Amino acid sequence: MNYIKDIFSFVRRGNGNVHSDAVDLLGRLTMEKKYTKIEAGGTTVPLKVTKGHFVTNHSHTNYYIDLTTIKSRSSEAHGIAEALVQQFLFGTIVDTIICNEGTEVIGAYLADELSKDGFLNTNAHKTIYVVTPEFNSNSQIIFRDNIRPMISGKNVLILFGSVSTGKSANRVIEAVHYYGGTLTCIASVFSATDAVNGIPVRAVFTKKELPDYQCTDYHDCPLCRGNVPIDGLVNAFGVSML
Repeated sequence: MNYIKDIFSFVRRGNGNVHSDAVDLLGRLTMEKKYTKIEAGGTTVPLKVTKGHFVTNHSHTNYYIDLTTIKSRSSEAHGIAEALVQQFLFGTIVDTIICNEGTEVIGAYLADELSKDGFLNTNAHKTIYVVTPEFNSNSQIIFRDNIRPMISGKNVLILFGSVSTGKSANRVIEAVHYYGGTLTCIASVFSATDAVNGIPVRAVFTKKELPDYQCTDYHDCPLCRGNVPIDGLVNAFGVSML
């Protein structure tokens, strides 16, 4: 209800036009009303999803997986990191975590959990590197000379917000191999697949929690065939509603 009051306070600004802040607030209100919270075993952190027709760089999906607060709110990021370690990563040797799609906060907590007694890494200082890939002008993943020693010869875990088709994960896998790293596993908040190119994907939320989740090539999209309009465009930063 507070959003509604804010919207009316922004509606008219002298010339009678709707102020851009009002449009933004309307969008936030609309999205919040559509959210459904999904729960999974091993964590109290919920996953917020919105059902509809959404377009990503690689595919069409029938859900928008909203990771905004999980990526940016420390309590939720920590909760996801704890769930990944306790459920999947105990006994996994990790020297370096490559954070993709804005998962640096989760990655930092994950490194902290994996640095506790009982977990192994081969780094001399017994801590874990947390890095982010860089993209060149050709959209290829590169690691600068100062970062390469954190990949070469290291046991690498790559971290994602979500894994659907595996195309983005494949690019990081290729980069890890190119720079001489050993990939131990892929970790993700949500994943629609169990493995990418034979590499296991460990995720807190899967199709078990969201069984009707679909991710298809746009040529094969059942929503397009049914003339269902597109609700929004999705990338690693979030959603732009249409």
